[in-house]
Amino acid sequence: MEYIIRPVGRLYLGVKELWEYRELFYFFTWRDIKVRYKQTVLGAAWAIVQPLLMTLVFTLFFGRTLGIDSGSLPYPLFVFPGMMIWTFFSNGLTNSSGSMLSSANIIKKIYFPRLIIPISSILAAMVDLIISMAILIILLIYYGFTNSLPSLLLALPFSLALTLLTLVGSGCFFAALNIKYRDFRYVIPFLLQVLFFMTPVIYPARLVPIEWVRSVLQLNPVGTAIDLLRQALSGGTPPLDTFLLSFAIAITFFLSGIYYFRKTEYYFADLA
Repeated sequence: MEYIIRPVGRLYLGVKELWEYRELFYFFTWRDIKVRYKQTVLGAAWAIVQPLLMTLVFTLFFGRTLGIDSGSLPYPLFVFPGMMIWTFFSNGLTNSSGSMLSSANIIKKIYFPRLIIPISSILAAMVDLIISMAILIILLIYYGFTNSLPSLLLALPFSLALTLLTLVGSGCFFAALNIKYRDFRYVIPFLLQVLFFMTPVIYPARLVPIEWVRSVLQLNPVGTAIDLLRQALSGGTPPLDTFLLSFAIAITFFLSGIYYFRKTEYYFADLA
């Protein structure tokens, strides 16, 4: 039997090939989860402690001391969905950006779709997001917002879609960039610190006094993903044009990241 190997396009996702290697998603995801919580006292409870503790800190310093207006939502209920989405995005980007380097030995030995590695790192971070959802439901019960639960569950898939598209694109881009330019292992933490304050996680975008800055913040796909959850809790709906534009930007991140990853993946084994 003859096999003809042809180069694939740089925007080629290879869904059929990824499906054939689907067991590797489980293997790499489970490996990342075990490595993250290995020899820790709290284990997976860190997925709850991190956003919950940060919510408490921001409530004390920003909600009470500075009196940031959170609209119809109690400040802890305003902040926690933002911290939940941001923690997922931050951990996913950090893990995926370094995933190719941490898997260098495997890359050099066997062939499999390289996209599995950064995507599996993101799936591992998604486990923490699912655990955090339980805390959000408890907060809804505590503050008497249980009527908002159906709206929250309806908005959640759209919020996750925006975050995942942005995260997969950014993660694949930085994973490929990091394997070629090792400086980016230091750039990513700094970049995430800057992005944290450029994303309305602890404050509503409407409080930004400069109109053009506010418009830019509202186009941030992760910010829109957070706003979708907050609007669902408060009974409102985000502007459709803002959502569609943010979705288009998320798609652009996704396609750009896949394109650069495909462009450089043939050299990964040599550079790793």
